[in-house]
Amino acid sequence: MLIHPWDAGTEDQALAYVKDHQFGHLIAAGRGRDVPVVVPTQFLLVDDRTVWLHLARPNPIWPAIEENPAVLLSVAGPWAYIDGRWRAEPGTDPALGVPTTYYSSVQLTCRAEIVADPEGKLEILRAQLGDLEPGHGDPAAMPRLLSGLQGLRLAVTEIRGKFKYDGHKDAGVRERVARGLTERGGPGDEAALRHLA
Repeated sequence: MLIHPWDAGTEDQALAYVKDHQFGHLIAAGRGRDVPVVVPTQFLLVDDRTVWLHLARPNPIWPAIEENPAVLLSVAGPWAYIDGRWRAEPGTDPALGVPTTYYSSVQLTCRAEIVADPEGKLEILRAQLGDLEPGHGDPAAMPRLLSGLQGLRLAVTEIRGKFKYDGHKDAGVRERVARGLTERGGPGDEAALRHLA
């Protein structure tokens, strides 16, 4: 993705965002495919360089990962359309302001390791459940479930964060955008406002 200097997040900002938004798209290019395999999935950021998740065994991503373990985990959250009138430069006809979209996006380039052994799968499931639903029953008591999935350990090799909120615009433009978002109150507007504060 294109990341302008004013939209670039630090590694710490990107990881904090991923920690708060543990759902994304896992993308595996494989080898010689017309298009990559893309799978929406819940995941767990175990630490700054490790992601764990599990998927059903029939998932089409497994052959692509076996062909090429280099994968991309793409995480993007709420977005907000920004009316061009709000962004018009001072002295410019507001009808000629350039609209845009505000959003956050983090891409983790990773090396994937398929986890097929029962103990490894249990470790991943227990960690995910412990994060999302502490106190949930032990997945070891559900052997049929366990046999129907495989785990993935992703070793993060690169972190790229983009936080596109007009960081290069002056305070007046950003204040107009904030007023517009507040008045509109649409989907994604509140999340965008937090980045303008």
